[in-house]
Amino acid sequence: MTSDSTLLSRIDHLVVLMLENRSLDNMLGFLYTDQGNRTPSGQPFEGLTGTESNPDGNGSKVTVFRIDPAKPGAYFMPGSIPGEEFDRVNIQLFGTADPPTPTPAATNEGFVTDYAEMLPKRRGNSPGVTPSDIMGCFTPEGVPVLSGLARGFAVCDQWYCSVPTQTLPNRAFALAGTSLGYLIDKTSMDLVKKTKRPMFDTPSIFGRLSDNNTDWMVYGYNKLPLTPADFPDAHQADKRHFGHFMDFKNAAANGSLPAFTFLEPSWGYSGNSQHPNDDVASGEQFVYDTYQALRGGPDWAKTLLVITYDEHGGCYDHVPPPAGATPPDNIKGVEFDFDFSRFGLRVPTVLVSPLIEPGTVFRVPDDSVPLDHTSVLKTIEQRWGLPPLTARDNAAPGIGEVLTLEHPRDDDPLAGVVVPVSKGDNPARTQTSHLEGVYNTLVAAKLIPSM
Repeated sequence: MTSDSTLLSRIDHLVVLMLENRSLDNMLGFLYTDQGNRTPSGQPFEGLTGTESNPDGNGSKVTVFRIDPAKPGAYFMPGSIPGEEFDRVNIQLFGTADPPTPTPAATNEGFVTDYAEMLPKRRGNSPGVTPSDIMGCFTPEGVPVLSGLARGFAVCDQWYCSVPTQTLPNRAFALAGTSLGYLIDKTSMDLVKKTKRPMFDTPSIFGRLSDNNTDWMVYGYNKLPLTPADFPDAHQADKRHFGHFMDFKNAAANGSLPAFTFLEPSWGYSGNSQHPNDDVASGEQFVYDTYQALRGGPDWAKTLLVITYDEHGGCYDHVPPPAGATPPDNIKGVEFDFDFSRFGLRVPTVLVSPLIEPGTVFRVPDDSVPLDHTSVLKTIEQRWGLPPLTARDNAAPGIGEVLTLEHPRDDDPLAGVVVPVSKGDNPARTQTSHLEGVYNTLVAAKLIPSM
């Protein structure tokens, strides 16, 4: 078998687009359901059958259902923000916020009851939203861009977020291999308010790349990115490493992409991050524009695009996350008694390159360490000869083996695809979202560069 490093030598540009808060089932669970969860080549896909269910707390079952894209408000489903903090995820997996030790096998039967508990606590809910709405999942017809890329290139059906909790810890793992024990966004933000320093005082992949004289960029959408405020080495980097999505498109068009590119969405309920209560259709447009910018550029044949989501965000998924994660360091959970030996839930992850066979389901063998966000770090380290950041990314598998084709393809799986447009106004559009609040705090702390 050809090694990851050898296969990756044909890639000069790795681009990561990280969206927000969706589970694999929520976005791609129905990808191959009508084909018996088999690809055209016969590969198995761990998707939905349509019979999966959760108890509602009143003795009845709520069965998973297909979101009708023609229904008003479909692209704002599930219609309210689910629980996403560590204790809420425990309820979704184990039925209790504090599972006993040793941790029992997850049943994934707490999504409806947790959502029911969270609904009264949220603002900007869609009219008529009910606890059963958390069992709604998009179809290939509803998200034709993401589904078209998943079918046309590769989908990972066993890619897990790195930690069973919310955004900031998972984004820290994706770029630094650790969250330094932090499990709750608020803790990190309280620290920023107090110290006016970056959230995670640890080396990141950006510093490693700079030390190796390997170029990188982080692009926000219509604002400068928040990622530079996460790590000291990114915050201290030259401002030329940061830009907007239009700058990314220009770089792709003129062949000046760096080795590593990290893309952020537009935060907020009028943004394109696809966070629950954001417009999923706007996120489809963002994915489409990213793909077309790369495909239309001169470096397409040497580019690998990874589309993923930072966490499941409380959205239903039927697969229990595995244990056996390698703790990144000797730091235990700051807010909860947690040793970081358990992965989070599955998140949608699509790998796009003309060197990938269409209809690929990419996963590692059953007895191997599964794919998680630190697989991106491992892939960068393999391609550009960098040392690991932590024990977690050292143990992670890379994704180079997905590049199985000898010669680049020239077909376009999205030819003829019409990007969806949502119907109606977002009921949450006047609210300030959690990530907008995070961004505003970082600006106030002068951690977002001014340009």
